[in-house]
Amino acid sequence: MKILSPPILSIALLSAACIAQDNPAKSGVGLVTPHSQGLHGYIGFGHEKLPPEGGYSAGMGFYAAVWPLVDQPLADFQIGLPSAWIQPDNSDNKDKPLAPEGTLARTWKPRGPTWSSVFQTIEGGLGYWAGNHFRYGPPKFSMNATPQCYDYEIGSPGWSFFYSNEALPDHRLGIAQLSNRLLIPPDALPFRGEPNGEFLGYTWMALPFTDPSPGDPPTGDQSWTCFLSAANFQGPIAYYIPETWSKIGRLFNEPFLHGRGLDSRPGIMGGGAMEINTVPRFDAKDAQGTTYSKLPKLQFPVDAQGRAFLVQDVTYYSKAALYDAFKAWRDGGPACSGRLDAKGAFKPKLNTRTTRYDQAGKKIVGVERAFDTRIFEGNVWGLQWVPNNISPNGLFPQYFQQVGEERVAVPAADVPAETRLHAQQFKRAPTGMPYTSPSAGAWAKPGPRLGPFNASLVDGSVVTYSWYRFVDQPSFQQYRWSEEKKAKLQAFVEKLHASWPTDRDYMAPPTHGRLVALDEALIVTPPPGLEVGYVPVITRQTARE
Repeated sequence: MKILSPPILSIALLSAACIAQDNPAKSGVGLVTPHSQGLHGYIGFGHEKLPPEGGYSAGMGFYAAVWPLVDQPLADFQIGLPSAWIQPDNSDNKDKPLAPEGTLARTWKPRGPTWSSVFQTIEGGLGYWAGNHFRYGPPKFSMNATPQCYDYEIGSPGWSFFYSNEALPDHRLGIAQLSNRLLIPPDALPFRGEPNGEFLGYTWMALPFTDPSPGDPPTGDQSWTCFLSAANFQGPIAYYIPETWSKIGRLFNEPFLHGRGLDSRPGIMGGGAMEINTVPRFDAKDAQGTTYSKLPKLQFPVDAQGRAFLVQDVTYYSKAALYDAFKAWRDGGPACSGRLDAKGAFKPKLNTRTTRYDQAGKKIVGVERAFDTRIFEGNVWGLQWVPNNISPNGLFPQYFQQVGEERVAVPAADVPAETRLHAQQFKRAPTGMPYTSPSAGAWAKPGPRLGPFNASLVDGSVVTYSWYRFVDQPSFQQYRWSEEKKAKLQAFVEKLHASWPTDRDYMAPPTHGRLVALDEALIVTPPPGLEVGYVPVITRQTARE
């Protein structure tokens, strides 16, 4: 979810008409101006330190609530629902730069001297992104990673993180489609119906699909694999090919970077958060010249006691949870179930603190008088509303008054009518351009075995996909692997497809609440003859006519 550069006022906002009262010369009273940077902050949680002797760095996951944060799709809007960031553990490096000269992150001087926090990440999760092409109300789930110091991002088996209509160049593809039952659209995975606080479980596990390689570059065996737990689908969906992380050392001729990526280093998470990134706002002045601002309505799934349960069952895993059994099976041992073994799991005690918000760089105060973060019974993180007149239960304060250099949350009734803010409506998000893939290169050679096929999604889009033999899918074609290596991987994935169903509890079920359901159109059945060893790779996503 991270976008570390400051949000830019969009063309859509710049072109929006300003609304003036009958006498606009009266000190600008009633002149409503649209802006970006309406709200920024991280509503988050942390946890106690992990046991140093446990090795709980081979996987991490949790259950996060799914709900419609906004009641209509909004333009220029980006907020992540509870998500997390996984980074390689380079804590042994105190002073050497991990971001080479020439990378985008290297220009972010405050991240020095090591730039470890912006070297490589796995992020994404649930949310709304300004770059989404097809919005439909509820949030979506996206894989996302930054393998090269934010020079580019990878969000699906073919595309970046909504930044381009065209597929990534062949040499930057990084995700291997693993599931033969679930489509992974470029615009992220939508949900069925109208979720309102049901939970999606997702866990990242470092699994050894391939052996370490001493080549150029040297590459570890960690394939970070995404497991989902939903009402109508459970199991692994895709993984990051290890070379995705290791190639940076060779590309920049930086031997120091060898062995420091997520292909070989332990993973660290440290907590999670809702990242409030890009939110539009309206500003206007009253007759005394005081500035007021308005945000979109942001809503949360609260119960009768004003509680919103957002994250539960935060769990870290050692190699004993799955890696060891998985590797033994791959090497000819007994089949493993894929379930994450509790003997290799640790659930830390969560903690939290009041969030600091800002609006266009000005500190926001008063939100904590409406609600604050809490750790509820059962080690559940969420929000607690308190009796107040600023905002009703379940709603983020929508109006703010400028007092000195601060923006103070105020009730709607305290906003003077002459500002004309109450009636302002935020711009709806337009439908985006189609996502397209090339008809040559890695997509065409060796190419698919069968297709194309179409599926109509609940977000108003149609995805086109074809069935590729697992090792023939586009992401692998940039690597000159031996036929022996490819055959071994292909044979193992065939065993996995034959042995791991989509209705098994790979993650332990959530302690509280119910599971959310994915859009049924995402779930597919392999064609006859392609039941194992073949995967559906999306080649296009466009608006439904």
